[in-house]
Amino acid sequence: MSLLKSASIVSLLTLASRITGLVRELLIAAAFGASATTDAFNVAFRIPNLLRRLFAEGAFSQAFVPLLAESRTKNGDQATHEMVNAVGTVLFGAVGLVSLLGVVGAPVLVWAMASGLQESGGFDAAVVMTRWMFPYIGFMSLVALSAGILNTWGRFAVPAVTPVLLNLSVIAAAALLAPLFRSHGIEPVYALAVGVMLGGALQLGVQFPALLKIGMAPRIGLSLKAWRAARAHPGVGRILRQMAPAVLGVSVAQLSLLVNTQIASHLGAGAVSWLTYADRLMEFPTAMLGVALGVVLLPQLSRAQASGDVRQFSGLLDWGLRLVLLLALPSAVALLVFSKPLVAVLYHYGRFTPNDVQQTVLALSCYGVGLMGLVGVKVLAPGFYATQDIKTPVRIGITVLAITQGFNLVFVPLLGHAGLALSIGLGSLVNAGWLLMGLRKAGRYQPEPGWLLFALRVAGATALLGLGLWLATQHLDWVALRAQPLLRIGAMAACLVGAGVVYFGALAASGLNLRQAIKR
Repeated sequence: MSLLKSASIVSLLTLASRITGLVRELLIAAAFGASATTDAFNVAFRIPNLLRRLFAEGAFSQAFVPLLAESRTKNGDQATHEMVNAVGTVLFGAVGLVSLLGVVGAPVLVWAMASGLQESGGFDAAVVMTRWMFPYIGFMSLVALSAGILNTWGRFAVPAVTPVLLNLSVIAAAALLAPLFRSHGIEPVYALAVGVMLGGALQLGVQFPALLKIGMAPRIGLSLKAWRAARAHPGVGRILRQMAPAVLGVSVAQLSLLVNTQIASHLGAGAVSWLTYADRLMEFPTAMLGVALGVVLLPQLSRAQASGDVRQFSGLLDWGLRLVLLLALPSAVALLVFSKPLVAVLYHYGRFTPNDVQQTVLALSCYGVGLMGLVGVKVLAPGFYATQDIKTPVRIGITVLAITQGFNLVFVPLLGHAGLALSIGLGSLVNAGWLLMGLRKAGRYQPEPGWLLFALRVAGATALLGLGLWLATQHLDWVALRAQPLLRIGAMAACLVGAGVVYFGALAASGLNLRQAIKR
């Protein structure tokens, strides 16, 4: 299967995930608005998510996938399966203990994440929901293990579609369970926590048939003796050694998120939710482009590294970066100039007020500044992980964290919660630029010919797209059209389709052969 086809499959399934995620956020916004209770849920969900990214999808995947690809290439499937069994056993025991500690220590964790909830009245609710949702990290750690195996075997579809199950579970909880809770005098937002836990269980359950099909379902030992034997496996030791700097690297990004959430919790009720709603819209381009490319590239880069094919390694990175420019740049411009229509059409219902629209628009526009960096990091970082060089991205990340907090000192007093989004965006640009220079300096990436002309064509087409969307924003009162939802939805769809036609038409008119540019 070609890289483009693999990336397209992951991207389309990720789109399905983001669409259902958007429906999820729309229901939450309409039912609960931007209030102390929604802030409480967002904080409570963010705590296990932080640890999930720290120990599962983040550090674990960065260390596990390259070693898994190397083991399969050099040692064969049987030896690799033994390593998977050992890794699964150790992972299961570790996350079980972490989940238990998280349930017990929920008040401390909520205070560390968002002590400002004590002022807005959402602290106790956040503690309750943190306890309900903390075992979610256990499900997602095993999901990350399964996804790493399936992606290495080229089975990208199942891991890409599983997040849809989480979104559907939360949607069902918001639509069906929340009214039931309300009728029984239970805080209805707690239903969302139940939906998260059910979604985690479903995501794990759907992976196992795919693992059984390729003969790589992990056999997990449940006894202490089995755990010790698994811990002694040499593959586990290598992964843990690789994870140490990876955990530090992912910790940098999560520490930045923790600091920003803490600051936002002190900016008044609704600030955490405005940032969350904006972040959900940002996830469309970052996931469809960055995550999809990263998922496909990491196993391929790892195989190229294991076989010593330097030219193939560099060519893979070049292909990924061209797609970043081709697709992320117009997306960034669209977020900057078309953010108000997007937020109004998608969120402005029920208890979501015009002020909530304006505050979310500010955050989304500021996030858009750094979209190129956020997507670029997803392509560039695997260039280091595939060579098992995790220390370099860690050193860069630590410095970028300090730079981002410096940006916060400047922009938060001026822009409030939107300043936090702008700081993240600018920090991601610094991070991506630094990673690119590191790959060039190490000789792992050499740009292929034609970049200047390619960039000029993309920039020109993007300028036309941005002008068209800006004019559309100025000629309609998107907030006032709330009373005519179908008209508003149709107008937004027409603007976006028209912008796409203008963009790709301009590229074709400039002489760019799109099929040749994206094929690999």
